[in-house]
Amino acid sequence: MNVEQMIARGRQVLELERDVVAVAAERLDASFAKAVQLLHDCTGRVIVSGVGKSGLIGRKIAATLTSTGTPATFLHPTESLHGDLGIVGAHDVAILLSKSGETFELLPLMEQLTRLGVPTIAITGRVDSTLGRHARVALDAAVREEACPHDLAPTTSTTLALALGDALAVVLLEAKGFRREDFARFHPGGALGRRLLLRVRDVMLIEELPILPLTATMREAVVELAKRRGICLIADAAHQLLGVITTGDLSRLMESGQEIFPIPVAEVMHRTPKVIDADALASAAVHLMETKGVVAVPVLDGSRRIVGVVHLHDLLRAGAG
Repeated sequence: MNVEQMIARGRQVLELERDVVAVAAERLDASFAKAVQLLHDCTGRVIVSGVGKSGLIGRKIAATLTSTGTPATFLHPTESLHGDLGIVGAHDVAILLSKSGETFELLPLMEQLTRLGVPTIAITGRVDSTLGRHARVALDAAVREEACPHDLAPTTSTTLALALGDALAVVLLEAKGFRREDFARFHPGGALGRRLLLRVRDVMLIEELPILPLTATMREAVVELAKRRGICLIADAAHQLLGVITTGDLSRLMESGQEIFPIPVAEVMHRTPKVIDADALASAAVHLMETKGVVAVPVLDGSRRIVGVVHLHDLLRAGAG
């Protein structure tokens, strides 16, 4: 097999798997919504089980559910019959995966789950199989063929099972109102968790803020702009923000050719500047600055009182970009 043939065959596999998911999306029906509702109403945890490649997909589905706010665990069907069934509670829901729906290791587990009153969701390639007929809900994961040339190795079938599991998890998290902040709480380690948890208050400057009164002149503003990284805040005695002057304003003023130092800051400042709340996500501050073309913004509390200044470079250095 030459390079061109390898690429062509790889493309064919990807197209087969794409088409399988597309077909499944078209045939998705009320059974899917019923499965989501079962999971949503579950007051225990989700038990996921399968054998072989289906078991590997089941582990991924359990991990995805857990990381998005639905406690889930993988239970091997054979081990369940030798003591591990003790982890199953009456308030649980089970997701069972089997391409054939006749996996002999899985059917005894289903029988025990039924005895315990645990509702089951089957993800199977045959909804008319033993597993499909006895499950509370059966999701159709049928595929016309595997990508394997001998139609043996699970490929398109496992891709579809995984996609259905992802669909369940995503719709479920939306139904539960799961937020970015919740995701960060379950992923505190690593760059993703740090980025999602980072707030403006974690990065903003709170000392020696560049604040001037409304009576100040541009002479004083130039000093603050030079010392405080390009932004000067105009405020009243209670630190209520009145306006902002930036180095861009200073440049435009100097190009006018007039004597700038005596000019009152009130004649130069922006009276409706971009601002942000201290509890806002740091990533939201980056988005604000990049879309509005500014490098620093005042940070205000609920009373429009200045509590800090946040700079774009500090946000990017902290990993918010």
